Amino acid sequence: MWYFYGFVLLAGIANAIQPGMNGALAKNLPQPLVAGLVVGAGTVLSILTVGLISGRLSLPSYEQATQIPWWAWFGGVLGGGIVITQLLIARQIGAAPFLGVLVTAGVATSIALDHFGWVGFEQHPATLWRILGGLLMIVGVAVVAMT
Repeated sequence: MWYFYGFVLLAGIANAIQPGMNGALAKNLPQPLVAGLVVGAGTVLSILTVGLISGRLSLPSYEQATQIPWWAWFGGVLGGGIVITQLLIARQIGAAPFLGVLVTAGVATSIALDHFGWVGFEQHPATLWRILGGLLMIVGVAVVAMT
């Protein structure tokens, strides 16, 4: 399972690069939100391609769909919000502060999600070390954003 961390590392690198790419696209199109549609189409094509190649693509039955919590269907809306933020804000504040705030907010939120076992995560207590790590990230982002 160690190789999973390699894929996450690559996703993190892509997460740092994507706002610049999306911002450049938004800047050079007549309307910046059109870039979001291009990004969304690329996302759909990527998932479709990997799903078809791997054989891991099928629609749920009605019964399966009704067993899924209502809130689980709205993750794509959150992803859309992230892309819109990339398109409209990332270039103005810079790559380091943008990604620093994005990741740090995600880590701080994740500590709470893990602690309470919300939105489908197993419970993992918010230990002193986890909280301290989150606080250190906040301080680090503040330093990066100030300079």
